[in-house]
Amino acid sequence: MSVRFGVLGPLRIESGQVPGPAKHRTLLAALLLSARETVPVERLMSVVWDDRPPASAGSVLRVYVSALRKLVDGIRTVPGGYLIDVERDDVDCHRFERLVGGARQARAAGRVAEAADGFRAALALWRGQALADVESSALRRTHAVPLEELRLTALEERVELDLRLGRGAEVVGELRALVGAHPLRERAWVRLIEALHQAGRRSEALGAYQDARRTLVDELGLEPGAELADAHQRVLAGEDRPSAVAGGDRGPVDELPPDISDFVGRSPVLDWIVRTAREHAAAPVHLVLHGPPGCGKSAVAVHAATGLERPDGRLYASLGTRPPGAVLEDLLRSLGCPDGAVPPAPDERVRLYRSMTARKRLVVVLDDAADEAQVRPLLPTGPGSLTLVTSRSPLAGLEAARAYEMGVLDGDEAVAMLGEVAGHERVRAEPEAALRIVRLCGHLPLALRIAGSRLARKPGWTLDHLAGRLGDERRRLDELSAGDLAVRGSLALGYRGLADPERRLLRGLGALSAPDFASWVFGTDLEPLAEAGLLQSRGLDEAGQERYGWHDLTRLYAAERLAGEEGGPERVLAAIAGAILERTRQARASLLPAEPGTGRTEVHLPGAERLETGWLRHEARWLSAERRFLVATVGDFHRVGLDEAAWRLAFYLTPLFELGAHHDDWHATTATGLDAARAAGHRHGEALLLRGLADLHRAEGRTESAAAALRAAQPLVEGLELARITLRLGLVQARPAEAEQAFVRALRVFEEAGDRRGRADALRALGALRRDEGRLNESLSAYQDLGDPRGEAEALLDLGRLHLGGGRLAEARGCVERRLRINRRLGDRLPEAGALLVLAEIARAEGTPGVAAGSAREALETFVAYGDRRGAAQALMALARAALDRDDIDEAVEALTRAMGEFDRLSDEQGRAEADQLAQEARRRRGREI
Repeated sequence: MSVRFGVLGPLRIESGQVPGPAKHRTLLAALLLSARETVPVERLMSVVWDDRPPASAGSVLRVYVSALRKLVDGIRTVPGGYLIDVERDDVDCHRFERLVGGARQARAAGRVAEAADGFRAALALWRGQALADVESSALRRTHAVPLEELRLTALEERVELDLRLGRGAEVVGELRALVGAHPLRERAWVRLIEALHQAGRRSEALGAYQDARRTLVDELGLEPGAELADAHQRVLAGEDRPSAVAGGDRGPVDELPPDISDFVGRSPVLDWIVRTAREHAAAPVHLVLHGPPGCGKSAVAVHAATGLERPDGRLYASLGTRPPGAVLEDLLRSLGCPDGAVPPAPDERVRLYRSMTARKRLVVVLDDAADEAQVRPLLPTGPGSLTLVTSRSPLAGLEAARAYEMGVLDGDEAVAMLGEVAGHERVRAEPEAALRIVRLCGHLPLALRIAGSRLARKPGWTLDHLAGRLGDERRRLDELSAGDLAVRGSLALGYRGLADPERRLLRGLGALSAPDFASWVFGTDLEPLAEAGLLQSRGLDEAGQERYGWHDLTRLYAAERLAGEEGGPERVLAAIAGAILERTRQARASLLPAEPGTGRTEVHLPGAERLETGWLRHEARWLSAERRFLVATVGDFHRVGLDEAAWRLAFYLTPLFELGAHHDDWHATTATGLDAARAAGHRHGEALLLRGLADLHRAEGRTESAAAALRAAQPLVEGLELARITLRLGLVQARPAEAEQAFVRALRVFEEAGDRRGRADALRALGALRRDEGRLNESLSAYQDLGDPRGEAEALLDLGRLHLGGGRLAEARGCVERRLRINRRLGDRLPEAGALLVLAEIARAEGTPGVAAGSAREALETFVAYGDRRGAAQALMALARAALDRDDIDEAVEALTRAMGEFDRLSDEQGRAEADQLAQEARRRRGREI
């Protein structure tokens, strides 16, 4: 009798037309998969729109049902949903399940040939992949995957019966195709080895075992399980396969794969497993080991389980994408349940499994779990039982489970592992090359094992030679592979398990070279990739965003997939460049309100609202949190020819670098930005970056280099930008008269053009030079009108210095303390430290050197924490002066010695001269040289 409806392949209707629209096909498939059962409307909306139904889904669904009724009879509306009123045997998937159940009953009754024919009839119903032309990941997940798994299991069971009937030679070809499509199914390899052995092809059987072992070790890092190893031993011994066990008490079961002989390290996680199992021994204990691909989760689970004794034995199951029902069938058989006694329904299998484990103390290893729903039915219930689950996801929804995140090996463990695999003598002979290999492998156990294996197979290679081959990023994944496994294969498993949007997202991230990033970059949630183990959460950054990072080999794999599937990073970076530039420009504007020269001249009007301190502080924190990402992105843009984006981003970052004294990043991005601006032929952009370079040189005390950069920028611009360069030239002039002329010229241009920020900056520079309180107060008011608290803080510090120089100590302290309050409100630690140094000078003038020393020490701590050597040297000088005021010569000598060292490293001759002068005073008081 033929079936009327087919889902085991493309959708099929006997003597009828299949619906054309994709959503109509999905709807019909959902009804057929639950033939004669009510399917709730909510469930249908979920599968038709893939868990994202629109607001109008209910009414649209009614239209779809109406259209289907014109093609298919029997679709009925029932309370709460719809059903299709057809015999279940008229749908191929239901007939398939019935025939499989009947074949298993015949096998249990000893009717082997009848059972084999029953399985063969069931498998003949398949015409391709289940739901092949149905576009619903929800249906594929809940129906197609279990059906495909049952198909494979039924095939394996039919082959086993054929072998009992002596048909080994007939099934070899079929089994080779099966292991080619599913290389990690150990039972398929077992049947292939047995079939070859039965057909008298002993050498091919042994070769098949070696192929299986190599695949399992390379892909999973595990040795073959007991059933596969037994099949190999039977071939070696020339024995026939044993008959199936009929059940009964077989003693403690032990199905763990062999422990890895060269296992090293991992003491923290092994101690955690033992401690947790002991502390909670009165109840079943469920532990989840999660982490990125290749970090050794399976090896740790097997190693730990091997060392744990349980009276009723150890079970092992490799999960992957297998549905729980299929895994339960294996576990029940392992526990002694006869084949014919395994219930056909998944719920019945769960009940039987729980009953059989309720009075047993077992160790159960569930390897490579996909999600919580897959694991829950497999957890043993007996008190004292221990379940070790490995997964790329933490399985946060798994009740009563404790999770441990596994990372890569530490340095000593990684070197030790390389030595175990490649040979300790070779590693000891080339320690530096060994460390390079460890670094290039990212301390990842799987990568280290492959690198060590390559060295072991190539005794003529030096470690330095392999390190050189690994050094080329474009070839690293090729080098870290053996056959079709290794790092690329491990990462590919996770990649293939992603939905299409997540695959696209991972490829997009492959365009980035940054070590970490937040979700805003692509405007989408990154948590699905973290759940898949391809990204790792780094926690919340200082701006309150969750940051994600990844292993360097994962980054290379993502870049490889991007190149292979989309042609490279150019389009991805071009698509996100606008959003990155605009977000960074806004953050820069918070540091320098109304600052022109960002590519858009923006001036705040007199009536504009003042920026709130909280927002200003948040924007500074955001820039700080994103610094490493944005620095890397400047290089990414330039590498793919997005030169306009590269130089603009480099320019936008300069106030962040100045605020945080990130001079190395400042140098690197400025060099890249200048190259990009010149490549783009953008003279104005080149001038902006030269101006920023001058600010950097001035911050480093290199005034001649700053002047050279500014003079190089002058011919490139005119008007307001030329005035800004003139202003900065005044700041690095050695002659006060020339500096004053520059400030006056710039001020005139700014006032004529109505550039209010330029005017404020010029007034402050002129007031500080002339020691003109009126000009400084004008600049203070101008910054306040602009809504620029950081500019206001700088003007207050200049006023404080002016009052200090005039002996007006109360006014000086008032200005500097106002400055400090602004810095602390904004969270600007380095400017705060600069103000503390002026407070130290005021305290000395007030005759309180102890207070001065306290301010200097507080400033020194900040400068040291931020790596600001010049600031640290100045703080040490302030500390030495305060110590001399207190006649504490020892403290002065110590501070001066450290300051001289900093000035020497900075090549700061002026600073060294000041330190020498103070040292002379200390020598005079102590009576000896320092």
